[in-house]
Amino acid sequence: MITRTLRTIQEMVNGYGLDESFYDVTITGVSTDTRTIQPSNLYIPLKGASFNGHAFVVEAFAKGASAALWSESEPNPPENVPLIFVDDTLQALQRLAHRYRKQLAVKVIGITGSNGKTTTKDMLFSLLATTYKVQKTEGNLNNHIGLPLTLLRLKEDTEMAVVEMGMSGFGEIERLSHIAEPDAAVITNIGESHLQELGSRDGIARAKLEIISGLQANGVFVYHGDEPLLQTKIQQMKLPFHTITFGHEAGNDYYPLSISLESDGTVFTVNQEPEQPLFLPVLGKHHVHNALAAISVARFFGVNWEAIKTALAQLQITRMRMEIVKGKNGVTIINDAYNASPTSMKAALELLFELTGYDKKIAVLGDMLELGRQEIEFHRQIGEMLRPEKIDYVWTYGKLASEIALAAQDLFPEGRVRAYDDKQALANDLRSLAAENDVILVKGSRGMKLEEIIHELQ
Repeated sequence: MITRTLRTIQEMVNGYGLDESFYDVTITGVSTDTRTIQPSNLYIPLKGASFNGHAFVVEAFAKGASAALWSESEPNPPENVPLIFVDDTLQALQRLAHRYRKQLAVKVIGITGSNGKTTTKDMLFSLLATTYKVQKTEGNLNNHIGLPLTLLRLKEDTEMAVVEMGMSGFGEIERLSHIAEPDAAVITNIGESHLQELGSRDGIARAKLEIISGLQANGVFVYHGDEPLLQTKIQQMKLPFHTITFGHEAGNDYYPLSISLESDGTVFTVNQEPEQPLFLPVLGKHHVHNALAAISVARFFGVNWEAIKTALAQLQITRMRMEIVKGKNGVTIINDAYNASPTSMKAALELLFELTGYDKKIAVLGDMLELGRQEIEFHRQIGEMLRPEKIDYVWTYGKLASEIALAAQDLFPEGRVRAYDDKQALANDLRSLAAENDVILVKGSRGMKLEEIIHELQ
């Protein structure tokens, strides 16, 4: 993580006002939260609609902070402590991260997309770690605050940094790209997440393409080649850097020759190395596409196929993303409760459709959030794709998810489709229904907290 003298920090943030007696004080690491601050950290107080970190600067020093930034517009700065005054503390945080990144020899890979960016990040981290010293975004630190903090946590000798870039509106990924200046940029796909803010899938594509605004001139742009919205826009842009496509269609640079679902994961082959079967310890064809994105970047940076095969087989992805767990009575649970959009919901259900060898297949589906004016239509479309010959039960939780049940109820025998507004009642009924040789898919947006149902079964 960043270790610099306060004299250097003041220069990096375009600050002023630090007493010369503190010039040689060294900070190690940066914190914006006094609840997790560590000794010798630089505390950066941020200000939001309902909080003001400047109120906790004295507490930060009491907990061992070596110094703090202070916005020049805030009154009553504490005295006799090492303070650096800045125009705006958030901009100073971003400026510090950008300049620290420029001082390192690290290669930065930025990943965005409506779905799959965290899984792709985890996969790429594993692949690159076979050959390089790598760090990645931890948790969901992928926004205008989280990404700078991620960069500032990089060690001086880190060779590769894999960072997520999230957004909710136009201009946000552009800002992140200029802060990180990636050497490789990846768009996993264009889905429906953030339709409420961006208005259309075309708007989402434009927002995701902002990731290339800070891409290094000698870098590489990797994107989902089956997406017409991306293909059309990229052809119009006449990009000056190298591009690589991945997807299901044979016209891509990387595409699968075969995919087969096993009880404990997915086996696939890739056109670039057709004689080398690859195993993913996670279920789903859509995860093969995430793997192709990761593989294409890893190959660009020289990782060999044997290392790729080994790393994928040992992969550990962030929890609640197609995570296979066992219930108390031996029932198999596919925990995909981290998030949901129409695209990822369809992919998860298609996986459930294809699974064989189970007595009962049960879908537990929650609300898909942030879909804007079309939210009811999107939920009904999910219900309309369900078939009793593919799955046995459809249980929903939430007001929007009840539209899934409404659309599906006439397709199934009576009693096989239920809509719940009580999570505990759903869990109790599920515990009574599910047996050892059954499989349950649990899928919904993060705000629905469907993992609470899974905990009741374990």
